[in-house]
Amino acid sequence: MIEIKTIDGLMLREMAVAGSALLEANRAEVDALNVFPVPDGDTGTNMSLTMQSAVREISAKEYLRADEACAALSKGALKGARGNSGVITSQLLRGFAKALNGIEHIGPADFARAMKAGSDLAYKAVMKPKEGTILTVARVMAEDALKQAEQTPDDYDALFNTILKSGAEILKKTPDMLPALKDAGVVDSGGRGLLYIYTGYAAVLRGESIEDLIQNQAAADGTFLDDHDAIADFEYDYHVSYTLQNLSADYTAEDVESLRRRLNRIGNMVNVEGEEAPWRIHVHTNNPGGALSFGVELGEVTEIEVLNMPADRRAKNPPPEPETPAEETLPAERKPSGMVAVSLGDGFSHIFRDLGVDVIVEGGQTMNPSIDDILQAINRCNADTVYVFPNNGNVVMAANQAAEIAECTVFVVPTKNVAMGIAAAVAYQPDSDSEANVRAMTEAAENVKTATVTFAVRDSENNGVTIHEGDYIGLQNGQIACAGNDLEEVIGTTMNAVMTDDDELITVYYGSDVSEADAKKTADHIADSYPDCDVECLAGGQPLYYYLISVE
Repeated sequence: MIEIKTIDGLMLREMAVAGSALLEANRAEVDALNVFPVPDGDTGTNMSLTMQSAVREISAKEYLRADEACAALSKGALKGARGNSGVITSQLLRGFAKALNGIEHIGPADFARAMKAGSDLAYKAVMKPKEGTILTVARVMAEDALKQAEQTPDDYDALFNTILKSGAEILKKTPDMLPALKDAGVVDSGGRGLLYIYTGYAAVLRGESIEDLIQNQAAADGTFLDDHDAIADFEYDYHVSYTLQNLSADYTAEDVESLRRRLNRIGNMVNVEGEEAPWRIHVHTNNPGGALSFGVELGEVTEIEVLNMPADRRAKNPPPEPETPAEETLPAERKPSGMVAVSLGDGFSHIFRDLGVDVIVEGGQTMNPSIDDILQAINRCNADTVYVFPNNGNVVMAANQAAEIAECTVFVVPTKNVAMGIAAAVAYQPDSDSEANVRAMTEAAENVKTATVTFAVRDSENNGVTIHEGDYIGLQNGQIACAGNDLEEVIGTTMNAVMTDDDELITVYYGSDVSEADAKKTADHIADSYPDCDVECLAGGQPLYYYLISVE
C-alpha cells in the first residue's frame, strides 16, 4: 500500500536506483526477447546501461527538489543512452523532466502528466514509430495513468496499480501488433524492460526492499536468485549460508517456520531450500553469529559461508589506478572535415583507419556505444564538419542525438553495418562540399548488399524459416534467409538470395571465431560460384558473426 502523497528529489533518486537495479537483475531475460534468435540481443543491456548512467548522475549530489532530481536523471540518461531502446528510454526521462520543471514535490497528477510528456517526446524522436514496441507500452501506460489521476488525483497507490496493470496488459498485446514478435513467440523487449523500471519505482513507494523484490520474482519462477551485483546499496553487509542437517529427534515443521521468521527479523533475502532436511539456509544480515546460532539450536550446521558483501565488491572493483595523461591525439590545427566510424573488430578498425577515418568508436553488435561516446569522438576529430558512420541500425538514433548536441556541424550517414560504412568512407572526398559528400556517401552505402552468417540461440520460426537452437543462420540484408546445420550450405543459400547479375565485387569479412585458412576456403568456394566477380577475403574480427559478406 502506497501511503505517500508527494515525491521529492530524494525519493525520486531511490525510485531510480530501484528501477535500475530490477532492470539489471532481469537484463538477460530482456536481452533474450529478441525477434531474431541470434546471439546479440542487447535491448536489456542497452536500457540497463542507460539507467545506470542516469542513476550515477542523480546520485552525484543530494537533490531535494524533484525538478532538479528529474533534470539530473534526464542528463545522465542522455549521456549514457545506448541503442534504440536506450535512446528512447532517455527521451522518456527527458520529457518527464521537462514537464516537471518548477515543481518541488511531484503529486500523482503531476507524475501522470509527466509520463505522457515523456511518451510524446519519445514518439517524436523516432523517425518512423512502430506500434507494438516500447513506445506503445509507454504511451498506453501514460494514457491510463492520466485517466486514473483524473479520478484520484492524490492517490499514488491507485496510480501505480493502474500503471503496472496497464503495462502488463499492453505488453501481452504487443505480438498482435507486430507480426515479427508473434512469429518469434516473444513480447516486446523494450516494453518489458520499461515495466521492470516502473515495478522498481512502485516497490520503493510501497516501502518494499528491492533485494526482496528480486528474490520474490525469482522464487515465482521456481528459483532462488542471490545476485549481489544487482544490489545497488547493501541494507545488510553479510551474506550467510549454511547447510542444516541431523536435526533433533523432536523437531517439527513449526520449528522450521520459526527459523524463517527469526532470520527475517535480523535480515532479508531469507531462503530455506529443500523439501526436508538437510536444508540449505541463506540470509543477508548484520548479525552473522545470530543467523548461525539459530541453526545450531535445531541441528548440525555445516558448509558455512560468510561473506562481507561490500568488501567483496570493493575487491572485485578496485578504484582505478591514476592514469598517465595520454598524448594529445587531436590535430594540431582544426580541420575542415573529419570522419568518425563505429567499429567492432580489430580488422574492421584497421580498415577504417587505412581509409582515413579520424576516430574509431569501439562498439556495434552486442556493445552499442553511448551518445556521450559518439559525442566525444566527434569532438576529438577537431573538425568544422564531421561525418559519422554508425555502422549498425541500433546505433543510428544515438548518433543522431550526439549530432544534435555537438558544437560542430555533424552529418550522420545512416550506415547499418560496417560494410556500408566502409563504402561510405571510400566515397569521402575531403575537397568536396558537405552536401556532395553526404550524397556520395549515402549512395555508396546504399549500393552495398550483405550476407551475414551467425548461429541460433533458440528454436524459432521467422519469415517462413524454421530455426533450431544451434543452427547456422544466414541473413540477407539483415533479414533471415535460411537456417541449417551445414555452414557451407547456409552460406551458399544466403549468397544466392543476395547476388544479382549486375554485381561485380564480393568482400568476405571473417569473424574472430573463424580461422584464416577456413575463411580463404570459403572465399575460394564463393569465387568458384561467381566467376564473373572479384572476391576479396579480409579479417573483420567481429564477434558472434562468422561472416559478413558485402556485395557491390
